[in-house]
Amino acid sequence: MRVLRGRDSRPSADRGHTAALLAGASDGTPGLRVWTPPRQVAFGRRDAREPGFERAKRIAAERGFEPIERDVGGRAVAYPGDTLAFAHAIPLGDGSGSGSIAARYERATGAVVDALRSLGADVTRGEPEESFCPGDHSVRVAGGGKVAGIAQRVRGDAALVAGCLVVTRADARDIADGTAAVYGALGVPFDPEAVGSVAEADGPNRPKPVALALEKAFIDGPWSDGEPRIDRVDRDD
Repeated sequence: MRVLRGRDSRPSADRGHTAALLAGASDGTPGLRVWTPPRQVAFGRRDAREPGFERAKRIAAERGFEPIERDVGGRAVAYPGDTLAFAHAIPLGDGSGSGSIAARYERATGAVVDALRSLGADVTRGEPEESFCPGDHSVRVAGGGKVAGIAQRVRGDAALVAGCLVVTRADARDIADGTAAVYGALGVPFDPEAVGSVAEADGPNRPKPVALALEKAFIDGPWSDGEPRIDRVDRDD
């Protein structure tokens, strides 16, 4: 498994590194990336079809978030700086037991929950109503706000299981504020109180230990070949 660490300070170039992982999976090499993307709002394909999309992008930019469009997921996700993204590129059709879409969601959600619980965070599957990037495959603080959401991009030869993970209380507040404005422009229901964080769940209030635990959970999982090869990209912090 190729494990990529670090980030590029330019969101468009940073996305290229994740695309390269998916290309590698198409050639039979699984890949993994857990990182803190540069400050941005990543809009989904559903957002781009909304009449308020251009206004939503302007609002994001006015708040210091670079607006980008992504291939995975349906609704916008804000990354203030300490919020993690993760991407697991999985070869398909190679006899590796990559499984169905449902099986990949199940295993990925389990990996996130297990990683956070290993750090002492009280989390569970599911999400509150009117949360950011709403979907069926999410992790939340037990009795509290949404911490992580997961989506998939599937090609004929590979799949990318990707998601976001809110770590700090400060980022949770920033996400709640920015998402309220952006979703308002898009006409998407949103409750700012539905944003949680790993810190709120009594886990770490820093991204690094969370990133390492999540990386380990995927490396130790059934899609890994057990031999991680660590690569790095340049980063600005």
